[in-house]
Amino acid sequence: MKHFSVLIFLFLLACNNNNLTEEQKRWEKHVANTEIIRDDFGVPHIFGKTDADAVFGMLYAQCEDDFKRIERNYIWATGRLAEIEGEDAIYSDLRANLFMTKEEALALYDECPDWLKKLCIAFADGINYYLHKNPNVKPQLITHFEPWMPLYFSEGSIGGDIETIATSKIKAFYGDNAAQAKNTVHNGLIREHENDPTGSNGFAISGKLTQSGNAMLLINPHTSFFFRGEIHVLSEEGLNAYGAVTWGQFFVYQGFNDKVGWMHTSTNSDFMDTFLETVTKTDSGYFYKYGDEQRKVESKEITLQYASNGTLISKTFTIYRTHHGPITGSTDDKWEATAMMWNPVDALTQSYSRTKANGNKAFRETMNYKTNSSNNTVYADADGNIAYYHGNFIPKRNPIFNYSMPVDGSIKETDWQGLHTVDEIINVTNPAGGWIQNCNSSPFSCAGFNTLNPDDYPAYMSRNHENFRSIHAISLLEKSKQLTLDQLIALAYSPYLTAFEQLIPGLIQSYDQTAKPDQTIKDAVEELRNWDFTVSKSSVAMTLAHFYASEYLQNGVRPKELSFIDLMQYFGTGSPREERIKLFKNTLQNITSDFGQWNTPWGEVNRFQRLDGSITQTFNDSLPSTAVGMASSIWGALASFEGNRIKNKRIYGTSGNSFVAVVEFGDKVIAKSMLVGGQSSHPDSPHFDDQIQPYTDVQFKNVAYYREDVEKRAKRKYRPGE
Repeated sequence: MKHFSVLIFLFLLACNNNNLTEEQKRWEKHVANTEIIRDDFGVPHIFGKTDADAVFGMLYAQCEDDFKRIERNYIWATGRLAEIEGEDAIYSDLRANLFMTKEEALALYDECPDWLKKLCIAFADGINYYLHKNPNVKPQLITHFEPWMPLYFSEGSIGGDIETIATSKIKAFYGDNAAQAKNTVHNGLIREHENDPTGSNGFAISGKLTQSGNAMLLINPHTSFFFRGEIHVLSEEGLNAYGAVTWGQFFVYQGFNDKVGWMHTSTNSDFMDTFLETVTKTDSGYFYKYGDEQRKVESKEITLQYASNGTLISKTFTIYRTHHGPITGSTDDKWEATAMMWNPVDALTQSYSRTKANGNKAFRETMNYKTNSSNNTVYADADGNIAYYHGNFIPKRNPIFNYSMPVDGSIKETDWQGLHTVDEIINVTNPAGGWIQNCNSSPFSCAGFNTLNPDDYPAYMSRNHENFRSIHAISLLEKSKQLTLDQLIALAYSPYLTAFEQLIPGLIQSYDQTAKPDQTIKDAVEELRNWDFTVSKSSVAMTLAHFYASEYLQNGVRPKELSFIDLMQYFGTGSPREERIKLFKNTLQNITSDFGQWNTPWGEVNRFQRLDGSITQTFNDSLPSTAVGMASSIWGALASFEGNRIKNKRIYGTSGNSFVAVVEFGDKVIAKSMLVGGQSSHPDSPHFDDQIQPYTDVQFKNVAYYREDVEKRAKRKYRPGE
């Protein structure tokens, strides 16, 4: 009888399984093969039988921590932002469709190799299973995720390359006044502002400079706070990657495995170009001049929707493309075509494959996909190698043309002539000095000043410009030896601010050389005279210097066309002495007005506050916050803390050091990490704010990388859905 009952149970179970959809069957199989372990800081360690199982669990865990940001990233990337934000966002959506429509994404997905399709399906399954198991979570828009969506978000950088294209230009060309806009003057392609040295830091240290004899890596992206989570993902197919993941992606973007580590910094290599098209209209449509030819402009109708008073309104556009790229604006009577890397399948392949690289050769082979377009890469491995790659996607161009400006697309010789090989781009492996740095600065000083000769490379490969961070980093690395991980952290958080070397002595000199110095500013000047140019929570001089420099940038008279370094030097010693004194007096008055006294410690001004899990943070001077003894990287701070004081007197951090890690390679990998705020976006979670104080005190946590260490730190073990 008992045997019969078991048979009945198995029969009913089989019948029930037969009623499941194919999607639900995949869910059950993934759940059976996937385990999530949360450690004492809430970091998810995902163990999967296959890579697809690991990806399934990875996306499920990400949804637990911050579904809002996952959905937001895909609403933006797939061109549906206006459906929740209204008509003002429709040109962001149009921009996405200029480069890839949904139909084109589906076609590209069909071309994906089977292994990649499995991962894309697992990505969608992980999110959809989370929504199925958590019906209380209400998506803003996307109620079912699809496996083609990762093709829109394949590379990992904030906003992707297309965000450098101004939606205002797209609106002017494609909007309601499009006919007039086609004959209106517009600026060229927006490029990285040379006076904005905020970016990220990557250091690689060879064993000759470390106490252990092993190579080390600093992973120090400067991003919007809470833009990335910390994660560890493993499978029985060789995946074991730890690091930072951009919400909604199924690969570790900046991180390490037990053999290699990689850090990306934003590049100043030219990887995008604008081509001016000479277009004529005929009864057969638009044509553009290309040499002696008249080529037809490709056109396509697309319909987008936007929210208006609770309903969705449809709006149809005709979009245009030439062989150079989509039309994104106009200059005078020329149409602008934007050329950039758009190869989503290979980009996704490269992004995922690097996480499984087992050495220098394998990692370099992933670079041969040449799709990591907007990034430099700083690299270290367990064999002791360190390397630097300046960019990855670099088109070959005719050197007689100036590609820093829009070029004439009717001249055939302006066309891209393929891509530079990895060997041809600016790169360095195992430099004699034993260290590599990049702080979004010149690649020619990546291993010390004059490491490489700029004349050996085309001008479009890089600007040869330093910033205060690179000068700071080089000065420290040149003196480094016998480094430990803790010493590498201390180096990366050096409180010295190189910009104020240029600015502050000139102010003091102006005061000293004034016949009748103003006694009302004497004490403040003396505070700066005795300052060592380092930032701390208790430093009054830091408060004075920050607001004085900010006052100068806003109200000082400046010569044009100066680099930021030269500008600070001009403000320091080249500007009129009377102006320096005047602006410093203004600074003191403003500080006193805002904080009650001019001698306010920096920690009273510079704060961290996380009130809720909103994507767009709000701040309030009357609510609790935490003092931060860090500074903006614009002043040369390696550890970046960029702030916002809109509607408030205090400065509240919004970007800068977010996920930071130091890694030592050897027989076993050892790492320490920091994540701003905490792992979870939910205020009721203990991991919403458990890293705030360690973040401000620079107290890194030990990374649990090996299974036995994860088990020791485990606070919760479960399968997705439990």
